[in-house]
Amino acid sequence: MMPGLGKKFPVEIEVISKPRKEYQSDDYKITGMPSAPAIMMDNKLVATKDVSLDFLEKVIHKHLGMDS
Repeated sequence: MMPGLGKKFPVEIEVISKPRKEYQSDDYKITGMPSAPAIMMDNKLVATKDVSLDFLEKVIHKHLGMDS
């Protein structure tokens, strides 16, 4: 889903995947980054759960100042 959004909109998509144990470590917790799954846009937390493609497209539209 995410790579397709990068092709559809002028946004850079970065997918970060780590072992669950790393997300639960004390070192990771002090970074202030959310646990997985999470979606961020420009260092702002957008969602912390599975979301639909429609929801992501609306978030991107808003971010880019596009009419929905």
